[in-house]
Amino acid sequence: MKFCSVCGHEVHSTVPPGDNRARFCCARCGTIHYENPNMVLGTVCTWEDRVLLCRRAIEPRYGFWTLPAGFMENGETTAEGAQRETVEEAGARIELGPPFAMIDVPHVNQVHLFFRAALLDPSFEPGPESLEAKLFREDEIPWDSLAFRSVTQALRWFFADRREGTQSMHTGAVGPRRSPS
Repeated sequence: MKFCSVCGHEVHSTVPPGDNRARFCCARCGTIHYENPNMVLGTVCTWEDRVLLCRRAIEPRYGFWTLPAGFMENGETTAEGAQRETVEEAGARIELGPPFAMIDVPHVNQVHLFFRAALLDPSFEPGPESLEAKLFREDEIPWDSLAFRSVTQALRWFFADRREGTQSMHTGAVGPRRSPS
């Protein structure tokens, strides 16, 4: 951030009085600009024994596979956002289930929340941010071509629950992707 959204004056990163971390502060009008993590919402959407994945048509990770998901919008609930993203990414009609996995992604200031969902029918069509949408059995998942570590983790939890006959709520965190050495 370079300029105050209230008065347009230049901002500087400093720890405001009574705070414990640096914030962008405006010396002219006194506004403290708080930046907080973004919510990414999505679904682990199933039809019979298969899971719906989308191949990304946008960066980051263009061409890689992901669960239908995206950023929460103002004025919507997490459930509404997850359902909207599933429609936008995959054109899928779903019955939304309960929250399934919440994964902290602190290195990019995000929290990823995935809901369970069931396709109402097996017809879907990729949206503008997806190259294709496809159903995969567990042994068909393109594990080496998944876009994000949070998606890999959510799918591992999902298939482990399925094998155990449970439906747990999972929480965890992922760090940055390591570069090949």
